[in-house]
Amino acid sequence: MIHSTFQGLLLLLTMATTSVLSAITRRLEGKVAMITGGASGIGECTAKLFAKHGAKVVIADIQDQLGHSVVDAIGSSNSSYVHCDVTDESQIKNAIDQTVSTHGKLDVMFNNAGIADENKPRLIDNEKADFERVLRVNVTGVFLGIKHAARVMIPARSGSILSTASVSSKVAAAASHAYCASKHAVLGLTRNAAVELGQFGIRVNCLSPYALATPLATKFVGLSDEELENLMHSLGVLKGVKLKAEDVANAAVYLSSDEAKYVSGQNLFIDGAFTTVNPTLGMFQYPDS
Repeated sequence: MIHSTFQGLLLLLTMATTSVLSAITRRLEGKVAMITGGASGIGECTAKLFAKHGAKVVIADIQDQLGHSVVDAIGSSNSSYVHCDVTDESQIKNAIDQTVSTHGKLDVMFNNAGIADENKPRLIDNEKADFERVLRVNVTGVFLGIKHAARVMIPARSGSILSTASVSSKVAAAASHAYCASKHAVLGLTRNAAVELGQFGIRVNCLSPYALATPLATKFVGLSDEELENLMHSLGVLKGVKLKAEDVANAAVYLSSDEAKYVSGQNLFIDGAFTTVNPTLGMFQYPDS
């Protein structure tokens, strides 16, 4: 009898502990999130992590097959896919309206879709059409995402809007002219929107990762995932660890969660201190490091 009672108490304690741990780890429980560019790279990783933390995730992309495969991996009960070209305002509007119609709200908008042009270091070799194409996706797409997220968040007087920027939002010569210009613009949009939308309880932030192995980055530099990771590790400040898409996704979870309820207008660098130093100075370089 005593043994049976002890087993029962142990079972109840285990269940209670599991419930508490689940509540702690599911940091986006009950939230609805849309992620543009969610079919691959940082977007795909973030979509999976958001769902793991309890969010209903809408993946918006133009890569239909990849988008549906991400939904299959997450599960249709927690995710869905919508075809969306972020340069087309009607598609952004419809994707957000569809999200609200299905789930009743939009808590998190992650403007993650982005492209890069060819790696042409000399200004005179760059074409106007290529420059404008990058800005249409990386800047106009973010603007439209913020605009239509705000449209449905303002009446609710709450929400979190994120955008993917880059270390190129702060330093030069890390990417092409178009890409650098676009990421500076994302930061400007973030700051302006944070000031305007703060009066409605809406937080606006951006994430600026160091280069990591995504389809966008590997195509730009012409290296494999492993080759790019090794190169960026050799150039980086923080040694012994390599940046992964999961690290950016974890930062997105934080900024989307209630733990960041008073964080707005920020550009969160996930760069291992890369943007904080002029590497030519070498003041703290150990001879054998």
